[in-house]
Amino acid sequence: MAQCYPQITGRIRRFIEAQHMFFVATAARSGRVNVSPKGLDTLRILDPNRVAWLNLTGSGNETAAHVLDTPRMTF
Repeated sequence: MAQCYPQITGRIRRFIEAQHMFFVATAARSGRVNVSPKGLDTLRILDPNRVAWLNLTGSGNETAAHVLDTPRMTF
């Protein structure tokens, strides 16, 4: 079972920064779920409650289309 944290601690930050790949999951209101691998040094931790990543275009960029439809995402 996953655990939720109120913020990104130093230990979690070090773990995240050591990863070469991560995944982003999105879903539109109707249709399918999309889980996309991400990487290439595109993730940044801005502060204990915010992250950012450069969303590179891919095969149709379904992630961006889903977020425009329904603003929710799981990393």
